[in-house]
Amino acid sequence: MLSRHLVFAFLFGLPSALPAQDPIGAWLDREGERLGALYRDLHEHPELSFREVKTAARMAAELRQLGLEVTEHVGGNGVVGVLRRGEGPVALLRADMDALPVAEQTGLPYASKIRAESAEGRAVGVMHACGHDLHMTCLLGAAGYLAAHPDAFAGTVVFVFQPAEERSGGMDKMLADGLLTRFPRADFALALHCSADLAVGDLGVRTGPSMANVDSVDITLFGKGGHGAAPHLTIDPIVEAARLVLDLQTIVAREIDPVEPAVITVGSIHGGEKHNIVPASCHLQLTVRSYSDAVRQQLAAAIRRKVAATAASSGAREPVIEFSEGTPALYNDEQLTAKVRDGMVAALGSQHVVAIQPAMTAEDFGRLRGAGVPLCMFRLGTIAPERLAAMQAKGDVPGLHSGGYYPDYDGALKVGVRALVEALRAAAKAK
Repeated sequence: MLSRHLVFAFLFGLPSALPAQDPIGAWLDREGERLGALYRDLHEHPELSFREVKTAARMAAELRQLGLEVTEHVGGNGVVGVLRRGEGPVALLRADMDALPVAEQTGLPYASKIRAESAEGRAVGVMHACGHDLHMTCLLGAAGYLAAHPDAFAGTVVFVFQPAEERSGGMDKMLADGLLTRFPRADFALALHCSADLAVGDLGVRTGPSMANVDSVDITLFGKGGHGAAPHLTIDPIVEAARLVLDLQTIVAREIDPVEPAVITVGSIHGGEKHNIVPASCHLQLTVRSYSDAVRQQLAAAIRRKVAATAASSGAREPVIEFSEGTPALYNDEQLTAKVRDGMVAALGSQHVVAIQPAMTAEDFGRLRGAGVPLCMFRLGTIAPERLAAMQAKGDVPGLHSGGYYPDYDGALKVGVRALVEALRAAAKAK
């Protein structure tokens, strides 16, 4: 097993310690500065979901420079690049392009200063707070290495730059626009995702359920408006909402099998405009998460029942319930993930390939499994070990979707590119 010093030298391209034959390391040494500049530019110029016009154009231009077959506007702003290397399996490698309505608070010299109008019509800061800028750069790095080394892989690689992952619509639209029919159909699909609590140099891998089913739910409760001094002449939808928030929690606590993961979170309540006025309606927004399809259906049915009961108990008219932005659970294929893990261990050392726990976050990469494509998404450590240790000592580790999150991109890029290439080659091996 390699020593920790040698592993870090191997990963980050320290010339004095590199093995004699390390073409990926040598290529990263040559291209690292260019990839870093690309990353900083993407970080500084984020675009919200469904608006990734300039980002998509940049991805297409980069792929064309590498000599790939490039198609733009797949499912909206999606970009597909195809690299053909003779007979062999077809692999799909994917990165997401959209940013979040989060104001950056990192103080970095290349921090985003972009502001835009949110989907709700509010002026918001925009930031790559989930690491999609790093995802894109790693995937372009892998494409660049494979394009420059014809003998590195036998088969076809379909590079997918997907819009609107954060709104859970991009992969669905790309599939509807022929991602698996207009282009070589994938035998398997791979992707990486940044991790805010793994050190640079480490990769997180999990077999089976990795991320959750997710549904967004909008509920509008109706009442009878009136003066706050005469509540007996009104039907108060805010009181309905208060009762419903507590009642919804009993679904997970008392109706779902305790061994089945499930979450119902009320993230937003809006009702009323003035202290002394009972409004005519109140709007709630929920996120609902699970792993199994059966629990997902059980949660939806229970929410509808609880909402209807709340309105009926107040004598209010029928509420409106809308489910949207549904995302299926991300399930890492057992055989594929085992091969990916073996390839990563061989390349990086077993101490740098760690088992991770499932998360209740969502990823529409999982839609590929629903289309019959085995997949594996792994986690990329993005925080320098010393910085991570210091933050952990303070009990303050900014998570993804936080205005304070940023990766130590130079080291993370080199590990990410290497991991994608090695995962691809390991996954392509015959059983």
